Amino acid sequence: MRRLLIRLAIVALLSVALEPAAGADAVPAGRKDFAASFACTEKGIASYEARRAAGPIKIDGLLDEPSWQKAEKSPRFVDMVTGEPGWYDTRVAVMWDDENLYVGYWIEQPYVEAHLTERNSLIWLEGDAEVFIDGGDAYYEFEVNPLGTVYQVFFIWRDAYQPGGVFDVPEFDILKRQPLTFGGDYDRQAKTFWRGTHPRGLRWAFLGWEFPGMRAATHVEGKMNDNATPDKGWTVEVAFPWKGMKHLAAGRPLPPKDGNTWRIFFGRFERFRVNGAEVEPHPAWVLSPHRVYDTHLPECFPYVRISAKSVGEP
Repeated sequence: MRRLLIRLAIVALLSVALEPAAGADAVPAGRKDFAASFACTEKGIASYEARRAAGPIKIDGLLDEPSWQKAEKSPRFVDMVTGEPGWYDTRVAVMWDDENLYVGYWIEQPYVEAHLTERNSLIWLEGDAEVFIDGGDAYYEFEVNPLGTVYQVFFIWRDAYQPGGVFDVPEFDILKRQPLTFGGDYDRQAKTFWRGTHPRGLRWAFLGWEFPGMRAATHVEGKMNDNATPDKGWTVEVAFPWKGMKHLAAGRPLPPKDGNTWRIFFGRFERFRVNGAEVEPHPAWVLSPHRVYDTHLPECFPYVRISAKSVGEP
């Protein structure tokens, strides 16, 4: 008991230390007050209807089951900032059953390249496909490259991490797990150096958090890392078990029910070199544009609406 009280006291002290000084802009909890703070608008946020899979899904990266053939593919991905069509075609489809949420990617890429093989390598530096699942007070980041190398992080908004709260559990013990603080992408200017640009402020970033039971596979249509012959591209297939989403459900039933809505980001980063120089920032193509170069904006994530209809039903 004494150790528990000491740990809770330290967490409380950390929370106080990170609060803005008196007179500074307060960081409100929740999300509804932030709408005017983002370049994306409610009207411009994409939505997708996820239907039930019509049969078993084997996670092998091939996307060759009848269910995937019947599932509705998304529109072509667009530039995350400008909203203009991506240089190469990228589509996503989402399905579900009582056990899993399934995500499939079809990615056009004439020269598929990937070299990072260590789990949780910074694979977006080479090119990847990404899925972020929002849970209101937390969100999960998944990335995979053409080699099948996976990168995962679980983010908890600092204002939601309270002693005795839902995230004050051994799985997210900040003393033992040593998470990093994270303010968002491209927030290194003087004004936002410490807290980032998001009105809600900092997040705890639990690097290497493993989504329970998640399975992912990729398939390259061509010869990877060989620029002698153009490739067609690569595909991604992922299963996220509902039972692993307890920290993201935010009161929603697991498995979901007809009409439930989730906020999920779908994106792709690509690495290009022109005359020997790497293009910076790396092109980012997404289902729904954020209007800024920052993937970590759950308020801009597409709406994924759960439907009890099976794929292919009228």
